[in-house]
Amino acid sequence: MPKIRVLIVDDSVVIRRLLSDELGKDPDLEIVGTAATGKIALAKIPQVNPDILTMDIEMPEMDGLEAVTEIRKIYAKLPIIMFSTLSQRAARETFEALSRGANDYVTKPANVGSAALAMQRVREELIPKIKGLCPQISVATTADTPPPTSKVSPLPKAVLKKTSSEGPIEIVAIGVSTGGPNALADLFEALPSNLPVPIVIVQHMPPVFTKCLADRLTARGKTPVEEGAVGMVLKPGHAYLAPGDYHMVVTRQGAHVELNLNQDPPENSCRPAVDVMFRSVAQLYGGRTLAVILTGMGYDGLRGCEILREAGAQILAQDEASSVVWGMPGAVAQAGLADTILPLPMIANEIATRVQKGQMTQPSPQPVLC
Repeated sequence: MPKIRVLIVDDSVVIRRLLSDELGKDPDLEIVGTAATGKIALAKIPQVNPDILTMDIEMPEMDGLEAVTEIRKIYAKLPIIMFSTLSQRAARETFEALSRGANDYVTKPANVGSAALAMQRVREELIPKIKGLCPQISVATTADTPPPTSKVSPLPKAVLKKTSSEGPIEIVAIGVSTGGPNALADLFEALPSNLPVPIVIVQHMPPVFTKCLADRLTARGKTPVEEGAVGMVLKPGHAYLAPGDYHMVVTRQGAHVELNLNQDPPENSCRPAVDVMFRSVAQLYGGRTLAVILTGMGYDGLRGCEILREAGAQILAQDEASSVVWGMPGAVAQAGLADTILPLPMIANEIATRVQKGQMTQPSPQPVLC
């Protein structure tokens, strides 16, 4: 089987050496070149014919943002993974790179403080993303393969219709990972401003980045999006994004539903994890939930969708053609848990239609007789 050909673009000699050494240990990967600037990378691409690039943001001559722009003019589908530091400025630059056509990002190994931890970060975060973005070359990674006990046989459509709820939707719960920032931006831009239910979101993302993403989604769409915080009361027409490195759950406090955060162990190698949030939503809302699984690597959200399906919830999944990686939505779709599988441009309208249909079918309040 051919190896995945990687071109490393970074102005730091230390980072180039670390990545070359660590990626080179993987039998599925081959380092075909390195470049210290975006300009050099552009010249090397036709020479070494890489399958994927890792790209620094801050470089002399031509930085990562400029390089992504120029690469996309010539190579529309060549996967690019950005490297970024954990800062607000870096987060903004990373989201800008994604909007220009980069596929994903990882936290720069230099942030972790030691060579051993840096190498561990490369093994645990970068290598799975490289393989996830090159599925036509690599064998499916463990993260992309649903656990053996999952329901992987498609359920008949008739069964799905019987088990999904026809009652009113009271909450929309969204799980997303690789390709998520752009997918969420497109989704929220298309959502109506008067959605009469709250939205809760888990996007696999480190601290600092989630606040920046919430601000960008608010700016792009008509629905205010906030980074979730302990005690925040859910309001109709508002959306809440799980903060990086915290699981987010919903809890009932008297007449209100509030958010709670915890740092329990990661699930599916993720914190925040979609499954954690989906379980809490299933417990509180049951069949009054509309769950949405968007583009993402791995299978986080599959277990949660199984629980939501048993509770009678409705489930939408993004289709393969419009997903950057069809891991998460693919796992849900292949398990027969999705009511509908749709391209991204159709999902906002489907959410609005299902929520509004449920609102219209609620019985009118009866007068109180004295």
